[in-house]
Amino acid sequence: MATDTTIVSGISGRYATALFELARDAKALDTVAADLGSLTKAMDESADLTRVVRSPVISRADQGKAMAAILDKMGAHALTRQFIGLAAQNRRLFVLPDMIRDFTRLLAQHSGEVSGEVVSAQALSDKQLTDLKAQLKKAVGSEVRLNTRVDPSLLGGMTVKVGSRMVDGSLRTKLQNLKIAMKGAA
Repeated sequence: MATDTTIVSGISGRYATALFELARDAKALDTVAADLGSLTKAMDESADLTRVVRSPVISRADQGKAMAAILDKMGAHALTRQFIGLAAQNRRLFVLPDMIRDFTRLLAQHSGEVSGEVVSAQALSDKQLTDLKAQLKKAVGSEVRLNTRVDPSLLGGMTVKVGSRMVDGSLRTKLQNLKIAMKGAA
């Protein structure tokens, strides 16, 4: 897939491309994507899981065992479990969020969708996500596959990035802009 290299690169891109091609050949793209989405949500909701993924202090064997237990409990596809196991064995779990992002980009390109990222102060409900996708479809003109992430430091609101366009509706940014405006008025 020569065109894939234009949207992903580096370690995360190589791993994501390998997983994408294996999932495509196994006709398990949607299943693997759902597993990765569930794993992303779990990492967003659990500081302990994020620590397991990112910590260089935790041994590769312990990381592998922890991730295997989590993926088994999730009922993840065998391909997803093997991929995460390999990433743990190779000490590459710290790049897992980027691998998932790159896999999502490849999947979106494959299915003719546009890939986007939403970072919100709180987790979005299913209805909010559906409404947001509908609005983005109107603006972009095609389906948008969203990668969501929670960042409490935004204080409120969200940032949405689709392609090279970004809309920052976060309370943090609005307060920073107000602070700048107030300094100019003084």
